[in-house]
Amino acid sequence: MAEYMLLMHDDAVTDGDPWGPYIEGLVRSGVFRGGSAIGAGVCVRKDGAFAPLTPRLAGFMRIEAEDLDQARGLLTGHPLFEAGGTVEIRELPRTD
Repeated sequence: MAEYMLLMHDDAVTDGDPWGPYIEGLVRSGVFRGGSAIGAGVCVRKDGAFAPLTPRLAGFMRIEAEDLDQARGLLTGHPLFEAGGTVEIRELPRTD
């Protein structure tokens, strides 16, 4: 199994608090590895120059899936995705 990061953009509004049932389903299926909303921060560089934060990122989830297609399938019921929002799926390559 590979790990994937779901990067959620802030380009859709969800009604109420629909996250509980979705996350509970991922936990029950054994693929949920964590996640959070993303708050304020700063981009930093050793030389002191910094770029602006990527403004559209609002949260992330880490999941486990056999491949990219299975990871994409796990978006069924994802509140932001179902509301028409954007979710980037990125594989987390193993370094061992």
